[in-house]
Amino acid sequence: MPRYPRVEDDDYDWPQYVSVGERRRKAEREAARLGEASPVVLKGSRIANTFWGKAWCENLERYSDYANRLPRGRTYVRSGCVVDLKIRSGTVKALVSGSRVYDVEVKVSPIPNLRWKAVCQDCAGAIDSLVELLEGRFSKPTMERLCQEKTGMFPLPTEMKFSCSCPDSARMCKHIAAVLYGIGARLDEKPQLLFTLRNVDQQDLITKAGSRLTKPKTARLLETDSLSELFGIDIAEPKRRRKPRPATRKGS
Repeated sequence: MPRYPRVEDDDYDWPQYVSVGERRRKAEREAARLGEASPVVLKGSRIANTFWGKAWCENLERYSDYANRLPRGRTYVRSGCVVDLKIRSGTVKALVSGSRVYDVEVKVSPIPNLRWKAVCQDCAGAIDSLVELLEGRFSKPTMERLCQEKTGMFPLPTEMKFSCSCPDSARMCKHIAAVLYGIGARLDEKPQLLFTLRNVDQQDLITKAGSRLTKPKTARLLETDSLSELFGIDIAEPKRRRKPRPATRKGS
């Protein structure tokens, strides 16, 4: 059997393997060096525990585009390798500790206006407060509508673009996958960041009870006190009593 010459990793610019423990220690050192870093720190083995964090992770796992790379990303984020993660409008920037510390950027398109309007319309009247919204305390149909594949709040694969400074040429490397799961962990703590990321106003989803009674037409009718027009029936107007004339004195 022929033997092939051994090729050194450096010939391909691939860094040497680094154990999980060393990656974690490197991540801690890098976070300490940065000072103002915002690392992803999990509580226990679960990446997400609340509604918004779980919903984000479940959305990632719907798409076969990501299936091969997501498991390595879960390992990295659980190992504490996401040194820094910051969410801004349409952009997530992060540092991930692997064989080296790599820069990762995830760009997310805003929700199309028509889709967002449809989500708000379908959820009208179902969400009464900001606290209820952020804590995920609403009816099952409302939750399903918000998380609906392709028409809900979460991005499609075509609405996300990734970049990483590692030598892996795959569209999604393990460092990017770790950041995507890191977003889910961050939404566990601050769900309002999802609205920031998708560039929409969370207040748009909140509808006060009885708002439908204040539609322009109804309000106009109430202002004019035209009850017959409002209810579609004839209502007799009450007769107005004439004010008695003041008595006049004799001789005046």
